Amino acid sequence: MHPIEILERYWNYTSFKPFQEDIINAVIKKEDTFALLPTGGGKSLCYQIPALHFDGLCIVVSPLIALMQNQVNDLKRKGIKAIALTSGMSFKDLDMALDNAIYGKYKFLYLSPERLDQHLVKERIQQMKVSLIAVDEAHCISQWGYDFRPAYLNIAKLRNWHPTATCIALTATAKSEIITDIMTRLDFISPKVFQGSFKRDNIALLVTKTEDKWYHLSQFLDASLGSSIVYVRTRKASKELSKQLNEAGYLSSFFHGGLSNEEKTNRLNDWISNRTATMVATTAFGMGINKQDVDTVIHYNLPESLESYYQEVGRAGRNGLPARAILLHKPIDKELLHKQFIGNLPSIEDVKFLYKKLCNFFQIAYGERVETAFQFNFKTFCATYKLRGKLTYNCLEILDRNGIIDLDQKFNFNTQIQFITNNHSLFTYLERHNDLALIVKTLLRTYGGIFDYDTKVNLDLIIKKLRISEKHLISTLKQLEKDQVISLKLANNDSEITFLKPREDDLTINPFASFINNQAQIKKDQVASVIRYVENTSKCRQIQVLTYFGEEINANCGICSVCEKKETPLATNTALNALILDTIRFKSLSSRELSASLDFNTEDILKALQELLEDDKITITKSNKYKCKTR
Repeated sequence: MHPIEILERYWNYTSFKPFQEDIINAVIKKEDTFALLPTGGGKSLCYQIPALHFDGLCIVVSPLIALMQNQVNDLKRKGIKAIALTSGMSFKDLDMALDNAIYGKYKFLYLSPERLDQHLVKERIQQMKVSLIAVDEAHCISQWGYDFRPAYLNIAKLRNWHPTATCIALTATAKSEIITDIMTRLDFISPKVFQGSFKRDNIALLVTKTEDKWYHLSQFLDASLGSSIVYVRTRKASKELSKQLNEAGYLSSFFHGGLSNEEKTNRLNDWISNRTATMVATTAFGMGINKQDVDTVIHYNLPESLESYYQEVGRAGRNGLPARAILLHKPIDKELLHKQFIGNLPSIEDVKFLYKKLCNFFQIAYGERVETAFQFNFKTFCATYKLRGKLTYNCLEILDRNGIIDLDQKFNFNTQIQFITNNHSLFTYLERHNDLALIVKTLLRTYGGIFDYDTKVNLDLIIKKLRISEKHLISTLKQLEKDQVISLKLANNDSEITFLKPREDDLTINPFASFINNQAQIKKDQVASVIRYVENTSKCRQIQVLTYFGEEINANCGICSVCEKKETPLATNTALNALILDTIRFKSLSSRELSASLDFNTEDILKALQELLEDDKITITKSNKYKCKTR
């Protein structure tokens, strides 16, 4: 079947996006292919259509579990057989999935690069008829990439197992040296390279310096005609800002990695169907979601890199209509960015120290290899050894990425409880154990059905309600279990750790010591690039971003915050000061009210107000409004 026929049959499109057809044809001709397409450029079709054209299976390697599942579900809805090896699969389910991929005429097998280290997976993949290998987020294979994952180096094994299979590497962000490194590591021969422009003519890049982010956020959301995404740095911030927006009358929800799969699905569906207008989310949100009517993307905090910033920007304006990407910042944000991403960069000694403490925490002897998974309470671990939370987490991530441990974050893996006695027996028991009554009654009143089936219980909620310690609550639950009042499946609200290699302390860490130093330098360079971008108010925003990615462009975009400022006839400082004085001569106004009434950049108005205060021509009232002294 011809590619355009496949496109029409399964996707109901009659034409390809730029570069798609050329990339697809190169893959069909069995040429090793590298595709660098910006967010929204339609990367997935570049391997999905050739896979449907070929006779055989396409293995898709991706680090994004949620995206893999979304793509599998989408393919299934189209009647295409696809399967994903997701985290949390039992051995039995994994075994069955791999058998289906071999014998069940499946077209797509999605897996993470870490899976290629599993003996069962390696063994079964070699039995499969593989026609195409697709490497998504391919920048992860390069140690110079902004999100290097050592497990990606395993992909070279796939090429050895299936030397006749074609390979395509895809990414949305990569500089020239990274592209070369990717193709080398994937053993490309005479590759075809397709690189789309990062230029997005319909998206205005706006950078607003302000001490009042909430005001500007509400102004931009008021002006939005479609859907919006507001990016924040933390899960806590996503919840709090969404609550603030809802209280102010905006229809919003929040999204982060700690939500259950059901919560994620429901919130995503509400947003996609426009029952929720604004999604407040951490940076993982939006990957692989092709929502056409997003016209506003707002970064409420400084991004950690221009790579992630521009990927997130690309989730706006996919329908080709005018859209805006707003970055709100205030002076302290630069300090916070440094503190979060530079101040907590682990050194080699930090990682070695943490690894030893981790082994001691689980009582793993030197030279011992333990393959069982441990329930891991992050807060308890940090408290035990008086460790800094962020630095500790970053060390754990390094150990995870380098295949020393498998860190499975189960932020909503709640304890399960069921009362296995009847009402009469329960209250007879409580008469003898009155000290347990309050906890029992709180459980009964909080969770309906807890007598009928295993019920997921949020221990933190009970602790908060009763103002008791976690230790006291767990002790009580264990007592109830011992006395056969409840069945208890006690789980922490945190994570699970599996040790993948024997404990050898420093010898375990030394092989990737250079990686730790290299990644630290990359992170420092990224943060410096973000700060330069924010502070450069004289050069077109789009030119700044494109230059960063190595794309030559000379023409200003005409719509970014820098270009808008240049195109507005600017008065001299004296004239602006005089205009402000005239405006507040008979009525005190706040800085935001002045910004709304004067056709000038907010930053210029704030500078002018500072000059007028220094010259003692204006004063600030108790209600934080500017008052003219000469009236």
